[in-house]
Amino acid sequence: MAFGTDVPPIQAHICVRDGLAAIAFYEKAFGAVNTFHQMAEDGHRVMHANLALFRGEVMLHDEFPEFGGSVLSPLTIGGTCVAININLPEAVDVDAAYARATAAGASTVLEPQDTFWQARYARIKDPFGHVWAFNAPVAHS
Repeated sequence: MAFGTDVPPIQAHICVRDGLAAIAFYEKAFGAVNTFHQMAEDGHRVMHANLALFRGEVMLHDEFPEFGGSVLSPLTIGGTCVAININLPEAVDVDAAYARATAAGASTVLEPQDTFWQARYARIKDPFGHVWAFNAPVAHS
């Protein structure tokens, strides 16, 4: 089911090239769980998918230029104008999420580091052009 009972008030809905490969990457890199997906009539592109990850949900779909192309993959437009921020409970979680994502094939945008806003923070770019940021509070002694 694409629309459950506990729908978050804000969700990222991302466009990718090769939706099935993207789902497989997010499962490997982020531990995502594919809770729903519907293939397009062509049998190759993902019309809609819901992925549960990091206690939230991301929706995704392949590009469909035949429907006007108002939402395109970062690979098509040459970059992205948004980073998807993941707030994690502890600083060590940032390092673990970064390590898992880069081991799965994500590239480094910013290695994990402590920041002026008292957080552990890192950024990666996935193979589909989306930028993900991992953020957690730094423990004070």
